[in-house]
Amino acid sequence: MAVGSGKLMFGFVYAFSLVFSVLMPAVQGQDGFAPAPAPASDGTTIDQGIACVLMLLALAVTYLVHAADVPF
Repeated sequence: MAVGSGKLMFGFVYAFSLVFSVLMPAVQGQDGFAPAPAPASDGTTIDQGIACVLMLLALAVTYLVHAADVPF
């Protein structure tokens, strides 16, 4: 008897989950997701920041190369 009740319980849970997986999305009835917000920047700030870092790196490398040329 225990085996039959286990199969019955599994069938009930399966039918219950199937019904609710079909009906629950219909209950919410929303229009969908809200539109995404506009981007805060178009990337020019990031580009300028990268350019500034590269310019400082070039300045440091130039200083190190010319400092090595000076005799003590």
